[in-house]
Amino acid sequence: MPPPRRALLTSLLRLRSFSSIAYPHPHPHPPAPLRRHQFVADPTTSTSRGVIGGIGGVGAGSGNPLDPTQLLRDDPVAITASLWVSSFRAASASTTSGSGSCTPAPPQSLTPFLSRLELWVLAYQKAYADETGSYLPRSSIPASTLASLLTLRNAVLDARFRFGNRLTPFLQSPRAANAPDPATLSKRKLRALLTTPGPPPFQDRVVQELLLLLLEPVYEARFSPKSFAFRPGRSPHAAIRTIRRSFAPYLWYIKGDLSPLLHSPDPALVVSALIRDVRDKKVVDLIRSALLTPVVTASDEAAAKKKKTKRKYQKKKVLPEGEPKPDPYWLQTFFGFAPEEAQTQPDWGHCGVLSPLLANVCLDELDKWIKEKIKEFYKPSKLDVVGGDDGIEQGNTSWPEFVPTSGPDKTRKVDYIRYGGHFLIGVRGPRADAAVLRKQLVEFCDQRFRIKLDNESLPIEHITKGVMFLDHVLCRRVVYPTLRYTATGGKIISEKGVGTLLSVTASLKQCIKQFRKLEFLKGDREPDPQPCFRMFHATQAHTNSQMNKLLLTMAEWYRYADNRKKVVNFCSYIIRGSLAKLYAAKYKLRSRAKVYKIASRNLSRPLKDKKGQSPEYHNLLRMGLVDSIDGLQYTRMSMVPDPDYAPLPSGWRPDHEKILLEYIKLTDQQTLEEQRNCIREEGLITPQDYISLLVWGYKKNAVLLPSKVSDAQGSTEDLGSDTDELDEKELGNEGNQSFPKLAEMS
Repeated sequence: MPPPRRALLTSLLRLRSFSSIAYPHPHPHPPAPLRRHQFVADPTTSTSRGVIGGIGGVGAGSGNPLDPTQLLRDDPVAITASLWVSSFRAASASTTSGSGSCTPAPPQSLTPFLSRLELWVLAYQKAYADETGSYLPRSSIPASTLASLLTLRNAVLDARFRFGNRLTPFLQSPRAANAPDPATLSKRKLRALLTTPGPPPFQDRVVQELLLLLLEPVYEARFSPKSFAFRPGRSPHAAIRTIRRSFAPYLWYIKGDLSPLLHSPDPALVVSALIRDVRDKKVVDLIRSALLTPVVTASDEAAAKKKKTKRKYQKKKVLPEGEPKPDPYWLQTFFGFAPEEAQTQPDWGHCGVLSPLLANVCLDELDKWIKEKIKEFYKPSKLDVVGGDDGIEQGNTSWPEFVPTSGPDKTRKVDYIRYGGHFLIGVRGPRADAAVLRKQLVEFCDQRFRIKLDNESLPIEHITKGVMFLDHVLCRRVVYPTLRYTATGGKIISEKGVGTLLSVTASLKQCIKQFRKLEFLKGDREPDPQPCFRMFHATQAHTNSQMNKLLLTMAEWYRYADNRKKVVNFCSYIIRGSLAKLYAAKYKLRSRAKVYKIASRNLSRPLKDKKGQSPEYHNLLRMGLVDSIDGLQYTRMSMVPDPDYAPLPSGWRPDHEKILLEYIKLTDQQTLEEQRNCIREEGLITPQDYISLLVWGYKKNAVLLPSKVSDAQGSTEDLGSDTDELDEKELGNEGNQSFPKLAEMS
């Protein structure tokens, strides 16, 4: 069945929007032999500056290979975009092929990308932004820095680069421009430089950013859609919505933790998982070197000595010039609410920002193993509405978490989701199936990851007891909806049905635990707010503004929880009580009641206004001498937004993946031919042809008229309404007949 007209035209317009990314020529020239450290084009190659044309490592033009400015020809963002497109095209082609194998074909060599100086400049810009907190345009990079980047690139290609090199770096940090030369240091200072732990060298971070630019598109096209950590577009909210969408029919849950793999990885395990998809020796050797190079750490004696020494007073810290400002207080506080699954951030040796990607590369083997087990345990039942012979759920699409429970037989199936090192497996069927799957999982983790798991670390929990994942509790509620249907003869029958509803609620107990850890309250049964003394020296307006940002972020974090109103209102109560105690101690008001009496319930009135000693607060506010005080939000439960129950579409993908797949589909010649045939069969016309027809008819038949005359005749309306039905000849005749009348009017 041909696609509808609106969807077809939308696809054509989106194809035009991607015209900036050049499509590869159907008959490209054979690649020229690669030259080390230079991109001098062969005379037989094309001189196009397109994106895909620069993939092979040979660009257009020629010049001095030692001049960095002559090597910067293409846009680095366009080069990385081409790598994303080629990786997803290879993955989609292998998935849709009839071979039955879903494993993508091995990617092309990454060494040509590793040699592109444009990508090194982009990696330097990212590392510079992380180092200084500001973006450096490409035109503002000094020539000396470009020369250092070229030297660093040559050292990497020649295998002369070493991670952790602090004595002879090829590239200096932008914040260490005035640092002393290591050659002029004494032996004592050199020993301290080599043995004192500190941040990694800046050139290491540039190399890590470059490897991330090359490896991320290759693996994002191969990763399982059931992993949601350390990946672009796959946030904890997406994981929670996926659980609400897909985990409603499951009764038994297996919750596991593979965080030890994120803390202390085995280099041999990481490299073996890496070489299955990346066969580039230079890239693999770089990552192996980053894993095996020892990191300088502080000794236990030095750490104990530093812990014993106490400062008599706390000096005000003055940030050096160029150092980025620390995170604001509200953001630091919100980071303290991170769930257990999101607190573990892998940091493997000298891998740096590449560590999360490598962790997903290792854990992707678990995803593939579970995928095979899902097919093995799937046993459909014709009498069950959950997954028939075709595996498609027959539940209510507008209420996806509702699952009817009637029927003698049940479909046995398994589902799985992973966030970082934590995973959750749902089993629909008897508990014996969950026990068998757990036993196989213990054996797999022992053989592949060398992690010893047992029944205590992999508990089997029933949905009625509640399962916690990402600080949200999954439980089941039994509902009795009224089912209406039309019987024979047109009679409408109403019957009571029985079903289950998956409830996803925020854990109030976990919220109290996080508040206690941040010293906002004490006590368990009756939480008592504690004053927030970190904001003691801030003004009332600044303090309220910081806490409002925290409350807004908390309300957004609990957006998809069924008890969103309750938990956000509780957070507002704790923060409001903490600020009231702070203001009572700061302004010597003795109790929270006096603070609420003066500053009102939401603490929006000023507390330092003394009558007779200074002008009124409103006069000062009108003159711009003081800041306006915003009251705390969500002081009442009715002010908290409702939970978001919007279902996650089946087969959901992040926006960037959908755009990539749609672009790949629209650039396929077969897809374009099908769309053209559909347009011809439906008798439709593309927007481009429609506008061309209007312009051609206007140029051939119309004359330049004043606006009043054209409004009086309504020529625009006639032209727009009749163009679809008239051909070129009819348009010409009608236009010639209307010319005398228009001439008389003028």
